Amino acid sequence: MIYCDKFAYKPQIKTLPDFPDFKEGEAFNDVLVAFIQMEKADEDDLKYYETKLVKSLKWAAKKNETNHIILHSFAHLSMSKADPVITKTLFDSVEERLKNTGYEVQQTPFGYFLDINVKAPGRSSARIFKSFEK
Repeated sequence: MIYCDKFAYKPQIKTLPDFPDFKEGEAFNDVLVAFIQMEKADEDDLKYYETKLVKSLKWAAKKNETNHIILHSFAHLSMSKADPVITKTLFDSVEERLKNTGYEVQQTPFGYFLDINVKAPGRSSARIFKSFEK
């Protein structure tokens, strides 16, 4: 997770043809960006990982005094990718749960390589790594 003073993206290359098309990018200020990788082994207990992710995002957002969270799929870096449909289901569930508790939440276009622009402050709470092991 990276807290960003400014975060922007622009879709470049679509990698998953079965997901919606995006052409336009977006830009945000004062936002926590979660770079999320779901692995094949994580598919077995989606509810567990959903709960862990929601709790971690709320904690990190509070730590950085923001109410705005961006969910970004970082799966292209993994050797053990979860099924994209299952991963997108997790993203949608996490977004809904966060919105139901008052957070402003968006997702970057799923199934795309993006041009990304990040402006993050140089403090420890702005960069948080969390791995969920069972």
